[in-house]
Amino acid sequence: MAFSSRVMIPLNITFIIFTITLIFSPSVVLSSSSTPNKFKKIYAFGDSYTDTGNTHSATGPSSFNYVSNPPYGNTFFHHPTNRYSDGRLVIDFVAESLSLPFLPPHLNQKADKTYGVNFAVAGSTAIRHRFFVKNNMTLNVTPQSLQTQLNWFNSFLESQGCENSTTTPKQCEAVFSDALVWVGEIGANDYAYSFSSTVSPSTVQRLATRSVTGFLQALLNKGAKYLLVQGLPPTGCLTLSMYLAPETDRDDMGCVGSANKQSNIHNSIIQAKLDSFRKHFPQAVIVYADYWNAYSTVVRGANKYGFKEVFKCCCGSGGGNLNLDVFNTCGSPSSSSCPDPSQYINWDGVHLTEAMYKTMAGLFLNGTYCKPPFSYLLAK
Repeated sequence: MAFSSRVMIPLNITFIIFTITLIFSPSVVLSSSSTPNKFKKIYAFGDSYTDTGNTHSATGPSSFNYVSNPPYGNTFFHHPTNRYSDGRLVIDFVAESLSLPFLPPHLNQKADKTYGVNFAVAGSTAIRHRFFVKNNMTLNVTPQSLQTQLNWFNSFLESQGCENSTTTPKQCEAVFSDALVWVGEIGANDYAYSFSSTVSPSTVQRLATRSVTGFLQALLNKGAKYLLVQGLPPTGCLTLSMYLAPETDRDDMGCVGSANKQSNIHNSIIQAKLDSFRKHFPQAVIVYADYWNAYSTVVRGANKYGFKEVFKCCCGSGGGNLNLDVFNTCGSPSSSSCPDPSQYINWDGVHLTEAMYKTMAGLFLNGTYCKPPFSYLLAK
């Protein structure tokens, strides 16, 4: 997920009960010793919350276009990796938990893709880019959408001899039998880019959710067996949303209420469609990762999870309660970063710190925010 500086964000299977230790240690990522049948590869999709390097400063989304500059990557990699954070993302912690290497970006042609590929693109939308062009909503330099990612994936599958589960069942079985298909959060950019346009929010929501569910159905038709789908986080809790929205637009968490409501409705539509997919694709295990409620839990109990700053940027400029200047964002010459990012939820105003991504990964992998639980997916 990545927003333009001109945009305001308006915006059934029995659960397995976890051990007391895991319940009260949600930030601990699943250890390799506790994974009964580990996946051998991961295919990932999404936006900047999942992108491990398909964009860089010259091609990334506007405003947050310093991703190739320090201090991005400083916490873990100690240099920029074109991840929109100070370190690892949720998908990195997932790979580590499965004893797999970090996923290489699809556009890195030299990378070893034996253990999977990451097709996620920062700034990517659910709706095709031409929709935004047609409606004069091209506030972002990123032209990729979920359709782009699907086209890339289809080309990859063809290179493996997999056309679809009907015409090339053996080849597709070989691709998907031991693969986790991870669909990171996607759609928040669609709502952000539509601000102040003549297109109604309801139209954007209808098209965005239709695009996401169409994409998921295409993956299932190809033969995806183990599919995890992340919902949207409460986008109204991001620093940029707080910065741009009027102070009268707040919910009980202190976040932008209109944006959070829109994200929540989006997630409800996706979850209903996943229920339908479970009936039509009984051979597949489909898991929903509840980003909205996991993130909200941390916001409401920040101290419990080690966070002292809920809304303020760690990396930015301007100081004050938010430390955000949309014309001088993280990585720009006039910006600076906080000494301890682990105490912050927000990294640069839209993207999260490694500490927050690690906490989210723990809640998904070990907590109760995957439906059915991640352990069920592993057991299958």
